[in-house]
This record gives sequence, structure tokens and C-alpha cells, in this order.
Amino acid sequence: MRVLIIKTSALGDIIHALPVLDYLHKASPGICIDWIVEEGFKDVLEGNPLLNKLHLLSTRRWRKSPFTAQTRSEVAALWRELRSSRYDMAFDIQGNFKSGLIDFASGAKLKVGFPLELQQEKINSIFTTKKAPLSASDNHASLRCLSVVSTPFELPYQETEYSTDIAFSNHDASEAAGIISELGAGPKILFHCGTTWQTKFWTPENWSKLGTRICSTYPGSVILFTWGNESEMNAASNIASQVTGDTRIINRLPLKTLAALFKHVDLVVGGDTGPVHLAAAVGTPTVSLYRSSDGSESGPRGNRHIIVQAPLPCTRCFKTSCPHDAKCRESITVDAMFSGVSKLLSTRFQS
Repeated sequence: MRVLIIKTSALGDIIHALPVLDYLHKASPGICIDWIVEEGFKDVLEGNPLLNKLHLLSTRRWRKSPFTAQTRSEVAALWRELRSSRYDMAFDIQGNFKSGLIDFASGAKLKVGFPLELQQEKINSIFTTKKAPLSASDNHASLRCLSVVSTPFELPYQETEYSTDIAFSNHDASEAAGIISELGAGPKILFHCGTTWQTKFWTPENWSKLGTRICSTYPGSVILFTWGNESEMNAASNIASQVTGDTRIINRLPLKTLAALFKHVDLVVGGDTGPVHLAAAVGTPTVSLYRSSDGSESGPRGNRHIIVQAPLPCTRCFKTSCPHDAKCRESITVDAMFSGVSKLLSTRFQS
């Protein structure tokens, strides 16, 4: 049986979808699974032993020059590649117009997608031949992806925790080990303070207070800071300079090296951002904060992960900007975040 997974973006969303691979191999041993993804996110999936092949989209580049010979040639080549694969099923776990076009291009007889209520763009419904049933118990992004791929199969999906991982090379592992070898034997906590929306950030002052409290409570602790762009690097440097304790700013790392580094640290702390989900995918405990987004729907799942949701009545607003942004940031206290940190570290380190 040949199937195509359609989940093209973004980093956190692709990581939430990773359990579908383990599920499908359990539901149909011997299944052959391909995945189509934007080229910028290929490192999340490349090398995964549960995957047969990756198809790459270059949507951003194609949109900049839609009528050039190169764009036309690449789109036509992708169409031929999909059609020649002769898929039995396509699972659309993106749910928008673009993924609907990929449904059509796949040529699969059975195209399964989200119920209308969960589609990002309702036009997607015209491209799928079967909709997953809507269930109130599918209250997390991972469960919703599993509900789609489970539709043709009899294997239940809600009571089992399916494996996820990120494949990386020996070089990535060596680079990560080199960073860790410079540190002591105490707790290694990684902060990733950056994210996308302003309404997902925490205050720099609270980040530095949390770092100081960790270092004073757990002797020998070191706080590592990772970042994704120059603005995040400057913010991380400012926060680190205000922490009383041992801090290190890590050079910007490729995604697979970052995944390898996460395997070595004791805890990752951040907001609703891809690196937190990446850490969870490789099995590292996390503490993460949520304001405009809903941690119960998009945060890491399981008892190794702690979600701190803003306590304001307007939390989970999904707004990218808000006049009450400062009040919302302050509503998540250092005490609340430290409580999560200490709960996860207490099993390994004495405070």
C-alpha cells in the first residue's frame, strides 16, 4: 500500500503530525509512506526511517516568479512525480487550498481530510473524498492528525502514545556533544525565548529572574540560550546578562544539530515555538508558556511536559497583536514557570 502524507508547514505543526508515521506502520505493516513538505522544513523529516520518500514544495520561491520557465518546469516535475507514484491513499492533514491542490495532483483514489469544522480553508473540502469524523475528544493537534490517518483503518489511536523522533547525522551528534562537553555535571537547562507573534512572548525581566532562580536553587546549573535570528540573539544576550549564574549563548545551529543538542539537555523552556516542539519530539522534557495560543491544543503532550497558560479570561484569543499585551505577559509569573521547572527537575536533581 502506497500513501501520501500532506503536511507542508510549519515546524511545530509538522512535529505534531509525526505520530502518524508510527501509527500507520502499526495499522498496516509493510505500508510505504511518502510525505510532501515545504523545502524549508525538510530537515524535520529527512532521514526518518519510517518514510520512503520526501516530495519538496518551493511555494515561496514559486510565488516570487510564478511565470518563469524554471517555476513552470519545477511545478510540472512535481506533478509528474506525484502522479507516477500511484498512491492508494492521500491523507491531507493541512486542510487548506494548497493542500487540496496536492490532493488532486496525487491522483489517489481515497483522499482523506479534516471535517469541515477543522479545515483552515473551507474550499479544501471539495478535494477530499472522505472526511475524518469530528470528535470532541480530539482536543490536540496530534490527535486530529491521527484521526485523519486512522479513518480507513481499525486500529484505535487515542489511548496509545506513538513514537516521534528527528533523524540526525553522526556529525550533528558530534557537534552537540562538543558543546555539552564544555559544561559541568549540573543541570543543563535550555531557554529559547524567541517566537513568532508578539502575543506569544514573555518579558525579558521574567526570563532573567527565572534563570537566576534556577541557578540559585540548583547548584551547578547552566542556562543555555538558543536563537533563530539576529533580533532573538540580541534579546537572548540581554536576558543572559541579567541572570545571576552560569549562562551560555549557543551559536545558531542547523535544525538537526539543534535536535541532537536537545537530547543532551535536561530541560527546554520556551514559548509556543518550533524548538520547544522539536525538543519534545526527541524526548526532552519541556516547560512552555502560552498566551494567545492554546497550550492544551498545541503544546507538547505527556507527563514529561508542563504547560503554563496565561490566567486572563481573554487567553487563547489567537490575536497577533493586542493593546493588553503587557498585562498578558505579566500574568504568567516566574513562580508558575519555576513550579513547572522544579517539578521536572526534582526527579533527577536535589534542590
